[in-house]
Amino acid sequence: MPAALMDGELGSLLKVSAAVWAAMSYARVAAARISPGAGRLAALMPAVVLFYGIPFAFTTSGFRGISGFFLSWLGTFKLFLHAAGRGPLDPSLPLPQFVCSASLPVKLRQSTSSGKAKKQDPASAATKILLSGGLISFILYAFQFREVMSRWQLLLLYTALIYFSVDFLLASVQGVIHGVLGMEMEPQVDRPYLASSLRDFWGRRWNLMVPAILRPSVYGPVRARFGVAAGVLASFLVSGLMHELIFYYLMWQPPSGDVAAFFVLNGACAAAEAWWGRHAGWWRPPRVVAVPLTLAFVGGTGFWLFFPALIRGGLDELMLKDFQGMLALMEQAGRWLAGAAGPVLSTR
Repeated sequence: MPAALMDGELGSLLKVSAAVWAAMSYARVAAARISPGAGRLAALMPAVVLFYGIPFAFTTSGFRGISGFFLSWLGTFKLFLHAAGRGPLDPSLPLPQFVCSASLPVKLRQSTSSGKAKKQDPASAATKILLSGGLISFILYAFQFREVMSRWQLLLLYTALIYFSVDFLLASVQGVIHGVLGMEMEPQVDRPYLASSLRDFWGRRWNLMVPAILRPSVYGPVRARFGVAAGVLASFLVSGLMHELIFYYLMWQPPSGDVAAFFVLNGACAAAEAWWGRHAGWWRPPRVVAVPLTLAFVGGTGFWLFFPALIRGGLDELMLKDFQGMLALMEQAGRWLAGAAGPVLSTR
C-alpha cells in the first residue's frame, strides 16, 4: 500500500510538472505581449490560481508542503512582481530558465569563470544531498520513540528536521539547475548559526529566497509609504500568513495563528533592533554575545510558538508515513531492476 501511494504521487508529480510548464509557457507569452499593469495581472491570474491549487493534487504531506512553498508562495509572488514589470521573471528568458525561475525557490545566475562569483561544485551538492538525506532518515527513525521523549527533545528533533530538510531541498534543486540548465544557483542559506542579530538571521542568512521576494513585493512598497518599521512588520506578517497556508497544506488543519504570531513577534523585535541600531552612541553587545543571544531568541520563540503547531498537527506521523512509502517504492524499484537485469546477466 505505501508503495502504491508513492507511485500515485509520482504520477501526480508528472501531471503537475506538465501543468506548470504549460502555465508558465502561457505566462511568458502573455507577459511579452501585455505591458505591466492591471492587464498583465489579469492575464496572469489563471496561473496564480493554478499555483494555489496544485498542492491539492497530492496526497502526501511532503509533496503538498514542497509544492506549497515552491509554487503557492514563492511562485505566486514572482508572478505578482512579473505583473508589475519587476524581476526575477523576464519574458526574454529562454523557456526552461523562465519555468525554473518561476517554479523553484532559486535565483539563477549565469555560470562564470571569473573570480567575481564563486562557482558551486556539483560534488558539494551531492554531498549535501547524501548527508542531509541520511540525517533526515535518522531523525524520522528517532520519531518512532517520541512517546518516551521529553517536549524539549521533540522540539530539538523538529528543529533539526526543518534545517536538514531545507538543506536537502536546496541542494537537490542546485543539482537539477546545474545539470539541466548549466547554470548556478545563488546560495540560499549562509551559516545561520553565525547570525549576530535578527536582521542578520532573517535577512542575510536563512532561506534567502524569501527575503529576496518579500523586499520588492512587500517591504519596499510599505516602507515607501509608512517607513522602515512598517515595512519590516508587514514583511514578517505576510511571511507568517504564508507559513500558515503551508502548514494547512502539510497537515490539512485550519490555521491556529501561532505560526503567524511567531513571525510577527520576530518582526517586531527586528524593527526594534533596527531602531536601536540607528543610534550610534548606544550600547551594542559584542559578537561573541550577540550570536548566542540571537539564536536563543529565535530558538526560544520557535519552541514557544512555531514547533508546537507542528506537534499538534502530527507532522511527525505524516512524515513517517511518507518516508515509509518512499522506502517501499525504492524497494519495489530495486526488485524490478534486479528482475530486469537477471536475464541479461544470465546470458553472459
